Amino acid sequence: MNSVNKTEQYKKALSIIEHLSGADGYQLDGVGKMATVAAILKMHFPEWIFVGFYRVTGEDTLVIGPYQGAILACGTIRIGRGVCGQCALQRKTLIVPDVSQFPGYIACDDATVSEIAVPVIKADRLVAVLDVDSGLRGAFDSADQHFLEKIVHFV
Repeated sequence: MNSVNKTEQYKKALSIIEHLSGADGYQLDGVGKMATVAAILKMHFPEWIFVGFYRVTGEDTLVIGPYQGAILACGTIRIGRGVCGQCALQRKTLIVPDVSQFPGYIACDDATVSEIAVPVIKADRLVAVLDVDSGLRGAFDSADQHFLEKIVHFV
């Protein structure tokens, strides 16, 4: 997907997410918001293999939350392990163009070639990590980072 199309798709997805966030009577808790965001992103980017959240459930544990994609998602990830665990530990977005080159990569789905993980921080507390996987090498860039970081603020 070229960057113009990608930007337009993100703008459409963000518009829906913003609308739902401000809609009267559309009250969701954090898990509901994660489910909605994952579904909207997967709808706008059907080529992605996986779009989902790993929720912080303990001092050093991420547990699969709402997601869209194959049922091959990892159930539990220790903070510090793999792409999502490192994202959680560093509390910053990680873009991995080729997961086979990432030290300590955790293979949840053999079809994943590249990945982006975005921390979800509320009141200075890490609550989750948004994880997006692609079957294409180098699928994610600064445009993805920009829009996904905006989107996680709605969770």
